[in-house]
Amino acid sequence: MSDDWPSIAALTESAAERFGDRPAVVDGAARLTFAELFAEARRFGAALVASGVQPGDRVGIWAPNSREWIVGLLGLFQAGAVLIPVNTRFKGREAADILGRGRARALVTVTDFLGVDYVAMLSAAGVPLPDLSTVVVAAGPTTAAGGVAWADFLSRGSAADLAEVDRRRAALGPDDLSDLLFTSGTTGVPKGVLMTHARSMGVGRDWVAMTGLRAGDRYLMVNPYFHMFGFKGGIIASLVSGATMYPQPVFDVDRVLARVAQERITVLPGPPTLYLSILDHADRARYDLSSLRVAVTGAADIPVDLIRRIRAELPFEVVVSGYGLTEGGTATSTGPDDDATTIATTVGRPRPGFEVRIAGPAGGDAAPGEVGEIVLRGPTTMVGYLDDPAATAAVLTDDGWLHTGDLGFIGEDGCMRVAGRSKDMFIVGGFNAYPAEIENMLLEHPDVAQAAVIGVPDTRLGEVGMAFVVPASPALTADDLIAWCRDRMANYKVPRAVEFVDALPLNASGKVQKTALRARVSAETPR
Repeated sequence: MSDDWPSIAALTESAAERFGDRPAVVDGAARLTFAELFAEARRFGAALVASGVQPGDRVGIWAPNSREWIVGLLGLFQAGAVLIPVNTRFKGREAADILGRGRARALVTVTDFLGVDYVAMLSAAGVPLPDLSTVVVAAGPTTAAGGVAWADFLSRGSAADLAEVDRRRAALGPDDLSDLLFTSGTTGVPKGVLMTHARSMGVGRDWVAMTGLRAGDRYLMVNPYFHMFGFKGGIIASLVSGATMYPQPVFDVDRVLARVAQERITVLPGPPTLYLSILDHADRARYDLSSLRVAVTGAADIPVDLIRRIRAELPFEVVVSGYGLTEGGTATSTGPDDDATTIATTVGRPRPGFEVRIAGPAGGDAAPGEVGEIVLRGPTTMVGYLDDPAATAAVLTDDGWLHTGDLGFIGEDGCMRVAGRSKDMFIVGGFNAYPAEIENMLLEHPDVAQAAVIGVPDTRLGEVGMAFVVPASPALTADDLIAWCRDRMANYKVPRAVEFVDALPLNASGKVQKTALRARVSAETPR
């Protein structure tokens, strides 16, 4: 594997040279080889040049996983532009905020996804976007809001524009900005994370090393491309390895099982809920899943029994979990030889090139086994936050250490365990309570399918825990679960209230939205 690619644009050209006629993208009836993908990316880049996009300009993509997403991404790099991906769950005002702060010059979007017209929604938001001059409609009808159809846009580029694309690709270097991903905003206003070509390619290269992704693998991509996992652990990793990309716009368990069987899918990463949905599917036996080889997941609260079931009931040869974040890439992972308990209850060991330490309250290293803030340094940490030097200085030291805001500790086995976000921690009568630790304990109960814990106000103790639980059995009661907890955890950790729910609120990357749970509690009558 070469390390000589100066940019993602050069990597795309190299993939065409290395893998040529191998299939690169399969999206319904649309199939592109790696050579065809590079040609399409050049055409898209030339159309951006013709539309006035300059090197360093930002281009947004607000669309579900698709062939057009991949072509648009790789094409904007050919033009020397910088990616701004937009969450498909955003409403018009949220999307406009990100596109406005990022000063996007062009946007690739859709007008008919799950019944939603993104162009109309953006227009209705009424937020001025003075920098946005081009809106490309990748799917759905063009609208009166000024969108140009995909095919019409691609036809804009001339031979001179293609030559300019080649010049810009040659000029791109590893330290040039490649992408501007905004954080999930679960604890405040989303921040724009600045990354370079070298750092983003580093995430993809390491993902290949971590999973053993290889040419000939068929990679079903459920993780959204607007997220680091889907973009860097998906598209970039496939360019590095020669794996075939199968974009999946929404997670539908029946559709996923059908595609695995029909296309002989080998790689299927996703959050724990993806695997649980497959395992519990009533008609799973009707589908031939024997091709599945690689499973990758990650969360602070994976049930040990889920990993055991994945290994026992599904044919995966490689099952790993890890810890990563938008600002730092993938920092730790378990190994293929780790047991189910290690994979479920830890996030493994530092990835090559990464240093990880646990900071105590005074800023020094925490004692072994003591919970503290996870601080890391490695080759894929961010450059900084967009237009926010104060926020950058608050989390990134001059010598490259990134303060993650996550809490964790390192066990005697050298594996890191995540205890939750520092802002999620709550204090019960002077004792620090960590939601992820309590959630992991709750998941040991055989009748608990999913659990999320938050701190709620208490007049005597300041705060106490409240658990939201998706039950696996209708026989489970709140009193029984609380009594079970009292037998197994310190009293201050025991949730004082349990609310049963049909599903936990998740963001598009599968993380529980604790802010939604807190809002739900505050909207209810005080307990």
